[in-house]
Amino acid sequence: MLVTALPVHAQGAPSRMAECNHQSAGKSGADRKAFMHDCLSNKPAPPPSRQDKMRMCNHDATGRKGDDRKAFMKDCLSNH
Repeated sequence: MLVTALPVHAQGAPSRMAECNHQSAGKSGADRKAFMHDCLSNKPAPPPSRQDKMRMCNHDATGRKGDDRKAFMKDCLSNH
């Protein structure tokens, strides 16, 4: 008996298919086909721009002041 393991990228496929099916509600025909193709492809999301990083970190730093805010912003901007 030959047993093979699924590749790591294939193990998440059923949940991805379910999520894409859910998101494609209301689409039909060529629109749905194109949407499903894009949704199921393994394209990673583009990294956030510097402006987006700053916006996210500023939002998360609300309520911090002084050295605490400075340290948080340094860490936040370097990790995003």
